[in-house]
Amino acid sequence: MAFGLTLVERINRARADLRLGVPIVLTGPEGRALVMAAETATPERLDAMRAPGLVLALTRHRAETLKARPYDGDLARIVVPKDADLAWLRAMADPADDLRHPMKGPFQSMREGSADLHRTALALVKTAQLLPAALVLDAPDLPDSLGLTNLPLEPLAAELARASTMAPVINARLPMVASEAGRVHIFRPRDGGEEHYAIEIGQPDRAKPVLARLHSACFTGDVLGSLKCDCGPQLNAALAQMGAEGAGVLLYLNQEGRGIGLANKMRAYSLQDQGFDTVEANHRLGFEDDERDFRIGAGLLRQMGFRDVRLLTNNPRKVDMLNAHGLNVVERVPLRVGETAQNAAYLATKAAKSGHLL
Repeated sequence: MAFGLTLVERINRARADLRLGVPIVLTGPEGRALVMAAETATPERLDAMRAPGLVLALTRHRAETLKARPYDGDLARIVVPKDADLAWLRAMADPADDLRHPMKGPFQSMREGSADLHRTALALVKTAQLLPAALVLDAPDLPDSLGLTNLPLEPLAAELARASTMAPVINARLPMVASEAGRVHIFRPRDGGEEHYAIEIGQPDRAKPVLARLHSACFTGDVLGSLKCDCGPQLNAALAQMGAEGAGVLLYLNQEGRGIGLANKMRAYSLQDQGFDTVEANHRLGFEDDERDFRIGAGLLRQMGFRDVRLLTNNPRKVDMLNAHGLNVVERVPLRVGETAQNAAYLATKAAKSGHLL
């Protein structure tokens, strides 16, 4: 039927449900399960899910912080105690009070059976920019009359792993401080995700290597002038260099906080105030060092007609990613600006742990 929801539309509805604290249903080869994000769970819905077999799925990084056993390699399935309340659940998901209350165990971690459903539940919760912690309960007899969003496990996992495809929305001229010959292009993902922007300086020749930068959104640095990172100065310096050369393209990708979202980025900042570096903070939250999808940038450059790139970056991973996805990086152009007394340790961590060439 024309009004029937596609898989992509149902996934977006599921993300919204999880952010609202509404459970969803995942259906796989081994049956169906009720899934709820730990961060947005309510006392009433937590009580309604209490039953033998209720499990809290956590990523390996968060499990290791809690000294729980990640028997499944990339995640742990922790049996929820019968007397666990909402405070326990939030403390398991959110490391804000770990130093004040470090002992939360002992834990009983599952090691039998497939973890595919739990793994996909965590991936979906991440895409909703929530803390990666999910309650999972086998619910074979759950009635369809509840109206909960139901997703098939294997197609969902495949869709979450797929690179987003972008549709151009509009472009218009925009004179800027960096160059009066500016043009902003808006692209909208076909999967309903956040829009991304391309700022074109001058009229770059598609037959020659273009000076380009993949810049991830940083509200605190780009807008507020944060001294904790070098993002704002890098943005301005990249645009200024493109303006000086008369041509270039800057992709402004809405992947705040290395892809974990602004709320989780602020959680990471709070952990940094407790003494953890940027990578350690991400791990304590349950995230990888970097959750961004650089395939988006490669796709946009190709879509705009670029093939050869002079890439403004200190991150070799971006060079490798573009080369692996249909582009030819003929030169890595360093962008060494923005070091402050407040971000010196942050930059040192990026160099030591993330391989940035500073």
